[in-house]
Amino acid sequence: MTQPASGRTADPENPTADPEKHTADPENAFAAYGLPGEPGTDAFWATARTPVTVSADDGGWTTLFLWRGSEARIGFESWSEQVPLRRWRDTDCWYAEVAMPERLRVTYQILVGQDAYADPLNPAGAGGDRSVAATPDAPAQPHWPLVGADDVLPLPRTRIRWASERLGGRRTVRVHPVAGGGPVVLLLDGDDWLYLHPAATAFDAAAAAGEMPPATLVFLPAKDREAEFTCRPELWEAVRDELLPLVAESGVPADTDRLVVAGQSLGGLSAVYAALEFPDLVSRVACQSPSFWWTPEAMGSADPLGGPVGGSLGARLRDRPDLSGLRIAFDTGEHETRMLPHCEAAESLVREAGATVRVARSASDHDRAGWRGALLRDVAWALA
Repeated sequence: MTQPASGRTADPENPTADPEKHTADPENAFAAYGLPGEPGTDAFWATARTPVTVSADDGGWTTLFLWRGSEARIGFESWSEQVPLRRWRDTDCWYAEVAMPERLRVTYQILVGQDAYADPLNPAGAGGDRSVAATPDAPAQPHWPLVGADDVLPLPRTRIRWASERLGGRRTVRVHPVAGGGPVVLLLDGDDWLYLHPAATAFDAAAAAGEMPPATLVFLPAKDREAEFTCRPELWEAVRDELLPLVAESGVPADTDRLVVAGQSLGGLSAVYAALEFPDLVSRVACQSPSFWWTPEAMGSADPLGGPVGGSLGARLRDRPDLSGLRIAFDTGEHETRMLPHCEAAESLVREAGATVRVARSASDHDRAGWRGALLRDVAWALA
């Protein structure tokens, strides 16, 4: 992801608990986490599952991560700096006890040298080399199935080979009807929603539960996010003139005259840009953690989020465009402390411009695992 890291919630100087506290009862070192037995033994590994979270004495949570093998680190998607795992005595057990705030869902990897792995002790995966952890008070995300790192996600049968004259290059766009198909829902960063998080399955489940109206998902992959998503017209000209006609010809029922755009980070920025500059094309938007810090100079700055509040789109919104025809849902992570001022400013400006606005906050940092619940909820609202 090109989004710079936002405010940190963990303390990178002291991310793990004191290992010496376990020495009083080494044969049951992690019993407080429901993991009896001596770490590093076959009996211990036979029943070990992580991450495991318990209440912290001073509020929040403490989460135990385990790794069987050699020296390793935990790499979090955006919430914290990397956390080194510590070796349990002279065994193959490496562990970290990480202080976590209330209400957090986060993607992480086990990093060994230059290689990244999913956590083999965690059944909740996101692609082949990522796992998902959540504190007990993080809201549930119904309709998203539990997917292991080794699972192969089902792909929509319909695919479009798109050779774009405006954007250049070729890309494969998948199309999936939900509840028989309906208005087009354009999912930016579509490959993430195909290969990391099974959006088609989740949308189908939400529709079956009566929480999602009929729609047609169009998974649009990005070749160069910075080039395509940073307030340039070429992407939206190509969607209007090239992609939507191909969707109409795909054989999947799709109402291409009604379009919802769903985007995250720079994708969320691009979705709002499209609503401003292409209102006849985009009048319904669901965006999570949109990069309203962005200006043309920001990407090369030592502190990209330190520029003018609301960035370039905020300046455009202060010109008071007429957005009375726009229906837009915003969601930003509660732990994105440096992102929130940019998002709050843009949300207020969009509302003042006459749009119908929904605003929410997710139990996450800048992380697709936290965006999943908002994606379903806000697309359904945008379609209403």
